[in-house]
Amino acid sequence: MISAPVHIIGASGRSGVGLTRALRTMGHAVVPIVRNPAKIDDPTARIADLTQPDTMARALRDAKLVVCCAHARHAAAVIAAAPPSARLVFLGSTRKFTRWPDAHGNGVLAGEAAFLASGRDGAMLHPTMIYGARGENNVQRLAALLRRLPIAPLPNGGTALVQPIHQDDVTAAILAALSCDWAEPRSLTIAGPTPVAYADFIRAIARAAGLRPPRILAFPALPMVLAAGLTRFVPGLPTVHPSEIRRLLEDKAFDIAPMRAELGIDPIGLDEGLARTFAPQHDP
Repeated sequence: MISAPVHIIGASGRSGVGLTRALRTMGHAVVPIVRNPAKIDDPTARIADLTQPDTMARALRDAKLVVCCAHARHAAAVIAAAPPSARLVFLGSTRKFTRWPDAHGNGVLAGEAAFLASGRDGAMLHPTMIYGARGENNVQRLAALLRRLPIAPLPNGGTALVQPIHQDDVTAAILAALSCDWAEPRSLTIAGPTPVAYADFIRAIARAAGLRPPRILAFPALPMVLAAGLTRFVPGLPTVHPSEIRRLLEDKAFDIAPMRAELGIDPIGLDEGLARTFAPQHDP
């Protein structure tokens, strides 16, 4: 049960916006915390910077429930700034499991280590690819590519597995984590219900977006890695980073039994999630 105002760090980001909307719809008080006041039209927002401990301590001075939607590398700063009795919920990432380490994944690992060592009441949730938020650049960017390309060249033909999670389920998982009495820090992976081959993921996006499913073309990975570095120079094409191509070679499939058991979340299937994603959106 959520019995106190929820302080949301990174309230102007996609997950922060979705969480704020859900909490207020449920009648709960929210204290948005942002670094840039220009990014949020909310007179109740508090301004703080995770790299400036004094500002964060002031923003969290009365917090009992804290959600950090900023990058998990900031976990140590949040732990230091939040009152000792506050429950903490962090958003991490399954990037921590990648075979291609980068600053993003290493930052998640460092934040997770700091949180688990803290002994604090709370959870760090590690979502897979998040889709379905307004303005997200995962599924929407792929749909933009499919509108321009009749074929989809994929390393190894797109046989690697993915298990994306809809933003609504990410929000539901955060709400559940806020309501749990963890007593000690817990780390959980959150994902969609079933892993699918990346090629099938692409086809499902095309169907949901009203596009003809592309012809999947199996392609050697190395030339694709090299070509990805050139996409930033092609007008009209979304930029694809070489590291994204490399990560298409590894399976991203996860056991979500702990998510179901500890959070009580039964995530929606991919087809339903994509239908929500491409449904006409109306401003509240």
